[in-house]
Amino acid sequence: MNWFAKAEDLVLGYGNHVAMTASSFTLPAEAVVAIIGPNGSGKSTLLHALAGVLKPRSGSLRIADLPAVGNRISYVMQSVQYPEGTPITVRETVAMGRYAQLGWFRPMKRHDRAQVTEAMERLEITDLAKRHLSELSGGQRQRVYVAQGLAQGHEVLLLDEPLTGLDLPSARKIDKIIHDEREHGHTVVLTTHDLDEARAADHVVLMSGRVVANGTPEAVLTRRNLELAYGLGALHDHDHDRKHGSGLFLDDPAHPEVD
Repeated sequence: MNWFAKAEDLVLGYGNHVAMTASSFTLPAEAVVAIIGPNGSGKSTLLHALAGVLKPRSGSLRIADLPAVGNRISYVMQSVQYPEGTPITVRETVAMGRYAQLGWFRPMKRHDRAQVTEAMERLEITDLAKRHLSELSGGQRQRVYVAQGLAQGHEVLLLDEPLTGLDLPSARKIDKIIHDEREHGHTVVLTTHDLDEARAADHVVLMSGRVVANGTPEAVLTRRNLELAYGLGALHDHDHDRKHGSGLFLDDPAHPEVD
């Protein structure tokens, strides 16, 4: 199996807080990988480590060799904060994705402009090009940030809860992009609270302060594993699917807490 990341007894944390105790896992390349677990389980922390912005406390995290041109891992965080009233347009925001290749002060060339245009077209935000971010809905802004991630030349796309709280058209568009990226030979790693979203992935990492299970959705998203991660009270059955286990669902765990 081609792999993107391998961890051995990996421990992650901030300050005095340990967010993930010793865990070992392998994440496949050219696949959609979903990291799922309750709030505070370490999902975002693991994503930070994969992005290279957080160093391991102990153990090892190996990232497969990627083409040495710019930053080949593109990271789209859950929320991007710009000062209120910042006069930055949609196209300017997406174009910032090219800075990893160009540096901050080098002018864009034809190829760079084409990458920006293509990313905007894929997210269907071309008609918003001259609008300011402050004028956009939450779903529109999320599409802009994902387009910025696509505009960066990348082999791996990291997305922190990309579909949470979005309007249906934006969620469907971003979900299509996630699965289309795999067809382009890219790896997508996303965090999620949604069991259905995790079931649609190629590979799942289930977390609860550690990696509880790691593998195919069928192997990971079992009743036993989900009860270990979420607790007995959070897991329920749709009656008509109880026999096959495919109707398992979770009480909505989304709230202001963060990993």
